[in-house]
Amino acid sequence: QVQFQESGGGVVKSGESLTVSCTASGSTLAYWSGGWFRQVPGKEREGVSCISAGNGETYYADAAKGRFTISRDSAKNTVDLQMNRLKVADPSVYSCATVAAIAQSRCLLPSWYDYWGPGIQVPVAS
Repeated sequence: QVQFQESGGGVVKSGESLTVSCTASGSTLAYWSGGWFRQVPGKEREGVSCISAGNGETYYADAAKGRFTISRDSAKNTVDLQMNRLKVADPSVYSCATVAAIAQSRCLLPSWYDYWGPGIQVPVAS
């Protein structure tokens, strides 16, 4: 059974950086397209960034461009999201999701993903 788990969360101060990771068990993440999403508790998820299987092409939401970087670590079997200059206004719950393949035009839409991690908290304090 394939499972995905986020790690690396925690409280950070405004302006600080943090990297969260999505780890797969029972599968090799390089075979999947992966996405990172975030949400304010009680509100809808929003797409942050995605990376395609195979060529590793990346895509970012406007709110993430220039601050966040998504990458794949094949040795660790993870998809990582490096987040810089975090803001108090940034949503605090981050989730990773995977799907076998997805068009870039859809990769920030949560409904297209098949598997989800449980989510991780990244509260940003002032």
